Amino acid sequence: MPKRYTYPVLYDNLRMVTISFLKTHKYLEPNGFKGGNIKWSQNGQPDGNIDIKVNTFGESPYLELNYKASGMQIDYRVQLVTIPSNLGKGLIWYFLCPVTGKRCRKLYETGGYFYHRTAYRGMYEKQAQSKKYRDLERVFGSFDSDNLYKQLYKKNFKRTYAGKPTRNYLRLTSKIDKAERVSPIDLRRFLMKR
Repeated sequence: MPKRYTYPVLYDNLRMVTISFLKTHKYLEPNGFKGGNIKWSQNGQPDGNIDIKVNTFGESPYLELNYKASGMQIDYRVQLVTIPSNLGKGLIWYFLCPVTGKRCRKLYETGGYFYHRTAYRGMYEKQAQSKKYRDLERVFGSFDSDNLYKQLYKKNFKRTYAGKPTRNYLRLTSKIDKAERVSPIDLRRFLMKR
């Protein structure tokens, strides 16, 4: 009897709270208390929001999450921890997952709560792709040109430095060119060989 197919949770599609978001929006200032709101959208449509409060006073800083999920009001805290930077300049912030106890920089939401990715079984989108699709991508380049364009036009993306194109810009443009040059005939030939 064949194994039943399971549909894994894809981390790429989940809502998340990140340390980089908190840093960018100045929630992690030393000895501070700040509240705010995180809003998510999907395809331009609002997809949810969450109230957050960050307290960095004292010995045990925390992030407080307050939101509704499945008609239930959820309110809990996630501890924040710091370690000294290996450069000797400042501190590096981490979440302390309430379930696994692991330090992490991203908390993913599934089942109504935000936890470290190892708290539940899941995969990244790349891991869920078939071997044939990965072979096609290796030979012909990325088929997800929308994602490449999104990276290219992301806010603060550096296209040039000192009048010369950056390596990232050249890499992305070459991937986009490669993806747009693929014809259906080439794909058919490749698949016939396999």
